[in-house]
Amino acid sequence: MRRNMVSSLFEHETISTTVQKAKEVRPFAEKLITLAKKGTLAARRRAIAMLNNRIIYKEEDGELVKSGTVVGKLFSELGPRYLERPGGYTRIVHLSRRRLGDNGQLVLLQLVGSPKSSEAQPDAKKAGKPKKKKSKE
Repeated sequence: MRRNMVSSLFEHETISTTVQKAKEVRPFAEKLITLAKKGTLAARRRAIAMLNNRIIYKEEDGELVKSGTVVGKLFSELGPRYLERPGGYTRIVHLSRRRLGDNGQLVLLQLVGSPKSSEAQPDAKKAGKPKKKKSKE
């Protein structure tokens, strides 16, 4: 379960799941991103052993086209993105929806700093109180 969920997280950069699954998957994903920051051959081989190198397909003109692998994306895009960040590569955002079958609490597990996650989250600075202007008196 962890491997499949982390592969989907790296492929789509955001997934919807339950709170318990997200808390279980989060440390595994962060360890793999830390490996990707190293960028060595040994780190790549270790990531392939831990994750399995799943192929990413994209749909173009109604046909599925191979666009790379999960480990390739991890080392070429995600590793360099988080070079300056010391940790905390994922976030858990609680949703108001519940799962249909067992009424489990749903959350979004997202990679921090991804273009998709910035669209989903409103900017906290914009939502705050307006600043008061100082009077000269």
